[in-house]
Amino acid sequence: MFRLLMKYKGMLLIFSDMACIVFSAILSKFFLGNSAAWLPLKSAFWIILPGLLTFYIFKLYNASLRFFSLYDVISAAVANLSFSLIKLFMISYYAKNAAFSIIPDKTSIAALLIFDYFTSSFLILATRLLPRVILTAAETDLAKNYFHKLPKDCPGKNIKRVLLIGAGQAGEMVLRETKRNIILPVHIAGILDDDKSKKGTQIHGVKVLGTTEDLNHYAEKLEIDEVIIAIPSILGSELMRITRQCKDSKIRFKVLPGLSDLIEGAMLNLQFKDLNIEDLLRRKPADIDINEIAGYVTGNKILVTGAGGSIGSEICKQLLPFRPSQLLVLGRGENSIYTLLGAIKEAAETYQVEIIPLIVDIRDKKKIDSLFAQHKPDLVFHAAAHKHVPLMELNPEEAVKNNVFGTQNLIEAAHKNNTEAFVIISTDKAVNPTSVMGTTKRISEKIMSSYAAKSQTRFCAVRFGNVLGSRGSVIPLFKKQIEERKEVTVTHPEMVRYFMTIPEASKLVIQAGAYGKKGEVFVLDMGEPVKIVDLATDLIKLAGLEPDKDIKITFTGMRPGEKLYEELLTTAENTTATKNQKIFVAKTEKINEELLNKQLAKLLTLAEKCEINSMLECMREIEPTFTPNRDMLPHEATNLFKQGLKEKKLPHGKPELKIIQ
Repeated sequence: MFRLLMKYKGMLLIFSDMACIVFSAILSKFFLGNSAAWLPLKSAFWIILPGLLTFYIFKLYNASLRFFSLYDVISAAVANLSFSLIKLFMISYYAKNAAFSIIPDKTSIAALLIFDYFTSSFLILATRLLPRVILTAAETDLAKNYFHKLPKDCPGKNIKRVLLIGAGQAGEMVLRETKRNIILPVHIAGILDDDKSKKGTQIHGVKVLGTTEDLNHYAEKLEIDEVIIAIPSILGSELMRITRQCKDSKIRFKVLPGLSDLIEGAMLNLQFKDLNIEDLLRRKPADIDINEIAGYVTGNKILVTGAGGSIGSEICKQLLPFRPSQLLVLGRGENSIYTLLGAIKEAAETYQVEIIPLIVDIRDKKKIDSLFAQHKPDLVFHAAAHKHVPLMELNPEEAVKNNVFGTQNLIEAAHKNNTEAFVIISTDKAVNPTSVMGTTKRISEKIMSSYAAKSQTRFCAVRFGNVLGSRGSVIPLFKKQIEERKEVTVTHPEMVRYFMTIPEASKLVIQAGAYGKKGEVFVLDMGEPVKIVDLATDLIKLAGLEPDKDIKITFTGMRPGEKLYEELLTTAENTTATKNQKIFVAKTEKINEELLNKQLAKLLTLAEKCEINSMLECMREIEPTFTPNRDMLPHEATNLFKQGLKEKKLPHGKPELKIIQ
C-alpha cells in the first residue's frame, strides 16, 4: 500500500497542498473573526494556483518523503514564506482596486498573513513528515526492542550487547541504523564519549554514560559483548589506548572506517571493519584548499603517469571531483590501467570527465613527444617510477633508464608544449641516497630544477616517505606472514620509516601542485617516524597472537640499498613554510645545466651498455651524496665499484635523521 502511494507521490502532494492552502485560509478567517471580515471565502481558492507554482519552483515535489530532513523542512518554510509575499501583493492589489467590500487596514492584513503562514506551514510539513513516521514505525522491529530488555542469559536470545564509543554525528548514524535495520542483531546498551559535557545526555533514547576511561567498568556492568568505535577522525594513539582497554576486558571491538573511506563511500549500511594497522597510524587529516586546487585543475586536461599504481590511481580519484575536462591515464601495464578504468568509471560519469587511457612506456621518447603534441595536457602528475629498492639494486640500469631518462622525456615534452604545471612524485630516499632507486629520484629532481629555470611550465617535485597499503610495501608482507603463521621477518631492530596513507599523500601532492612556481622541491610533514619492529609487533597483536610466543620476529639484516633512517632533507637543505601546515619548501642547490647535460649524456650511454660499475660512478658524480650500500650483491661489478670507492677515499657514514616538525 505504501509503495503504491509513493508511486503517485507527486500527485498526492499537489492535492494535499491544495487542501492545506484552502483550509489554512478558512481557519485564518474563522479564528481572526472581525479582523478578517473583509476577506471573502472564495479568495481561498484564488491563491491555489500561485501557491502550487511557488512550491514547484522550490522543488517541494522532488523531496524524498522517506528521507525527509531538516534541509527539506527549511526549503518548505522558505517556499511558504515566498508564497505569503505573493499573497501580500495580491491582497494589496485588490484592496487598491476596491475589490473588497471592506477595505482592510495594514494591521489586519499582517495578522492574517502571519496566522496563515504558520498554519499552512504546519499543515504542509505534517503531510510530508507523516509518511516518514509511518515508514520508520513499520521498519522498526518491535520484537527486537522487546528482546533488548530481556536478561542476557534468556534462552533463544542472540542479540549482541554493544557499547558505542563516540556521541558525534557518526555515533548518531550508528544508533539510527541499528534501530532502523531489523536484520542487525545489535543492542546499543550505552555510549561513551570523552567530551564530559555530553555525559547524561541521550541520543535516540540511549544514554551517554561517561568517558572512555570508564570503558572497563561499564563493559563488566552491562555485560558487553562488543565495542564499536564510531569516531572517524580518531587519532591512532587514542585508538591504540581504547583497544588495549578492550583487550584487558576481553571484548571484541570493531572500528568505523576513517574519514577518507567514508568520503569514498566505503561504509554503507554499517559495514564496520576489524581494526588494522592503518587505523593505529591515523593522524589528524590533512587540510587542503579546495578553491585553490579547483583554480588550476577545473576545466583542464590532466595527464597522470603511473596511473595504475598506488599513488597514481589515488591521484586520479582525487582529481575527478574537481571536474577536469580530460583525464589522461598513462601506464605501461595494461592490466593496471584496465583495473583503474573500472574503479573510476562511475565517478567519471558523475563528474562528466572524459577518461583517455594510454598504454605507453615513458622511456619511448618519440611516443611521449607524439602524445604531448596530440593531447597537449595542461597539467602533469608524474607518478611512474621503478620504486623497489632491492630490485633496483639488482637491475640498476633499468632504474636509470626509467626513473631518470623516462622522467627527462616527460619534462622535455612538457617544456616544448608549454604545459602549465608539472609535478614529480619524489621520495625521501632521494635524500643522502644509499640506493640506486633513491639516487635516480634525486637526479630526476635536478633535471626538473634545470628546466624550471628556463621554462614557462611551473615545475615542482614532492618528497614523502612510505605510503600505507602500497603495492610491495612492508605491511602486506607482514600480514601474509602472520596469516600463514610464519615468522615475521624484519631487517633490523632499529629500522625506522615515515608512513602516510595513500589518500593523504595524494591530496597533499595535488595541493603542492598549486604552490609550484620555479622548480621547488616540496617536503611533506610525515609525522613521527615509526619503528618497523613495532609495526610487526602491533600486527601480530591485532591478529590475537603474542609476539615471540605464537609468532617469532626474526631480524634478517639490511638489504642492498637500504639504510636505517630515511631523511626528508639533506644537511644543506632548509625549509620554509607554505600556506598548508603539512607542506614545506626545501631550499635546494642551484643546478649547472651545461654540466648536468654532459653527465646525463654519459650516464645514458653507460646505462644502455649495461656498464654497471662506470654507471654507478657517473651517478656519484651527478649526486655526490650517493653513498652506496651494496654489500649483498653478488656480481663482480659491485666489488669493482667498492674498490673504486676505497681508492678515491670517498666518504661513507650513517646519514643524520632529519624530522620536520
